[in-house]
Amino acid sequence: MTKKQVGKALMGLFQSNPQETFSFKQIFKELKLDTHPLKMIAIDIMEEMAWDDFLTKVSETSYCLNTKTQVQEGTFRRKLNGKNSFIPDDGSQPIFVAERNSMSALDGDKVQVTFMARRARHIKEAMVIAILNRARDQFVGRLRVERDIAFLRTQDGLLPYDIILPKQRLKGGKNGDKVVVKVKQWPDAEHKNIVGEVVDVLGQQGDNDAEMNSILAQYGLPYKYPKNVEEAAEKISAEITEKDIAEREDFRGVFTCTIDPHDAKDFDDALSIRRTDKGLWEVGVHIADVSHYVTEGSVIDKEAVKRATSVYLVDRTIPMLPERLCNFICSLRPDEEKLAYSAIFEMDDEANIKNWHLAHTVIKSNRRYAYEEVQQILEDNGVKDGQGMPAPPAPKEGYKGENAEQLIQLDRLAKKLRAQRFKNGAVKFDREELHFDVDEKGKPTRCYFKKSKDANKLIEEFMLIANRTVAESIGKVKKGKKAKTLPYRIHDQPDPTKLETLRQFVVKFGYKMKTGGTKGAISKSLNTLMDECQGKKEQKLIEIVALRAMMKAKYSTHNIGHYGLAFDYYTHFTSPIRRYPDTMVHRLLTKYQQGGRSANKDHYEELCEHCSDMEIVAQNAERDSIKYKMVEFMADKIGEVYDAHISGIQSYGIYCEIDENHCEGLVPMRDLGGDYYDFDEKNYCLVGRRHHHVYQLGDPVRIRVASANAERKQLDFAIEE
Repeated sequence: MTKKQVGKALMGLFQSNPQETFSFKQIFKELKLDTHPLKMIAIDIMEEMAWDDFLTKVSETSYCLNTKTQVQEGTFRRKLNGKNSFIPDDGSQPIFVAERNSMSALDGDKVQVTFMARRARHIKEAMVIAILNRARDQFVGRLRVERDIAFLRTQDGLLPYDIILPKQRLKGGKNGDKVVVKVKQWPDAEHKNIVGEVVDVLGQQGDNDAEMNSILAQYGLPYKYPKNVEEAAEKISAEITEKDIAEREDFRGVFTCTIDPHDAKDFDDALSIRRTDKGLWEVGVHIADVSHYVTEGSVIDKEAVKRATSVYLVDRTIPMLPERLCNFICSLRPDEEKLAYSAIFEMDDEANIKNWHLAHTVIKSNRRYAYEEVQQILEDNGVKDGQGMPAPPAPKEGYKGENAEQLIQLDRLAKKLRAQRFKNGAVKFDREELHFDVDEKGKPTRCYFKKSKDANKLIEEFMLIANRTVAESIGKVKKGKKAKTLPYRIHDQPDPTKLETLRQFVVKFGYKMKTGGTKGAISKSLNTLMDECQGKKEQKLIEIVALRAMMKAKYSTHNIGHYGLAFDYYTHFTSPIRRYPDTMVHRLLTKYQQGGRSANKDHYEELCEHCSDMEIVAQNAERDSIKYKMVEFMADKIGEVYDAHISGIQSYGIYCEIDENHCEGLVPMRDLGGDYYDFDEKNYCLVGRRHHHVYQLGDPVRIRVASANAERKQLDFAIEE
């Protein structure tokens, strides 16, 4: 066959199967291309057809017919470097939009584009022809007031122009104030400016409250609690009546405790433990019964839906529920009778579950522990962190610490559950969390990593088992029966392409890993890799690359299981004070326990999507608060030199994390002197063209703090030779 004949055959194959995606293997078989040269000719032709928009490249080894029209709808993504893009609604590849063709679209706007004529050896480009829906109409920034005019300078720099503000619409704001501005007029054919008015003055730049509220406002998150919602919460009675107690299982006489961070105020889970007559351990996972107090559709519920999650900035919590509920009425505080929704387990000494049931309960916590206190009790009794349990001491010696015997037994059972989970294929990722100590003005005084220890893992394991068992009770049904609606916490398998990149990457360090086979085989291989690199200089580097291969967990009524935890069924049941999906789960479980029919799946799927979106928004705000505090912490350390390691590599420079305090900054590409560096995305490194010097992810470096820009939340470092 000639090249022309191969091209004709390919055209015929795709045109007669417009909805099909063909892999190379299928194409070669269909067209009987059985020699290597013919296969190579076909691949080259398909590349050309994709370039000419006749075909769409679905993956590295598959194509389909391009059936899209010249005009498409999707989302506009604005970049600081001017490399804007259009993300089509159908999920296909992003397309470049030059600034001159952006029609002043802003990041996140829903737009309509037309594709431009393809120029030889140029990438595909689109032009915005209509802005269908603005992503937001409120912006946060610094107020500039001059003699004749006032305008807003946004902090993210993603507005193509400043927002013009009439002087009579400043709401008392002064030059340099952080403000929230609402847009009143967008650019059009006649007016090129964005015109707005100040709706809230947050305070002077650099003031801690003003900066933290700016971060919240920037993400559209609330920084004030609506008065009518707080008033509604004040009217809720905290009284537990005799009727409430009569309708519930009574756990007030059973040893119960809460274990939380030392600065926590909302205690939404507690554990109880006692020996049963059958010689089993009865462990109660007691969760604050939020749905008893917050009724669906109420003013409090509507606000909780909107927020979907509590937001944890460095120095404050923005709660999902009003303070009266989250810190007082619902919080499982010590020596107070509280209403709970509980998963009660009967376990043997190996933590095998013999029986379990779900019940509305009344409890009374005997003690509120901080994680550090429980960790100390465990260590004082000879329990080494992360290791197996020693034999309990002889009765005459006794245990050291208040309620130590119960805590040690809970830890022993938790370790058995954890071991079983990893045996079943759960992925091991013990990530450290960055924390700050702040003074009364919110200024950071110390920056450090917190590692999860046995006390944290004890709570984690019992929460996981409760979440899993509750999900199984609804999702696991007999053949032929339909499962009732439930919001699941789902986690898909890792991206195969990224897994292969990881495999190729770790081979260079002498490690092997599987990227094919069953889910269990892949996770076992990942765990072996994590164990083998433990304590080696490349550990952090491999952990970062492995994490990038993992998908993000989200909420959905369509269950696909949780890959990371190796659970076929998993939900969120244990934190209704701070997560709305848990409240949804509580309500549905109560409804089904009372014999109710399955709920509207579409309605709950919509709520799941909203909660997943809000979780990401909250995480971004939390990260921004960490970045701001990092810059604030390092502001008086300009010129100082530190040992660090390379924590990130981009085409524009390298990110370095200081070993001593874990603050991260950027060494811009322009400051990597003496050579021109190429970005090797696959191997996570920069390679010098002349001297072949390599900057590799994880490498140790010596850095000097060059600048600290609080407004941009950016630290700049320089490499110290």
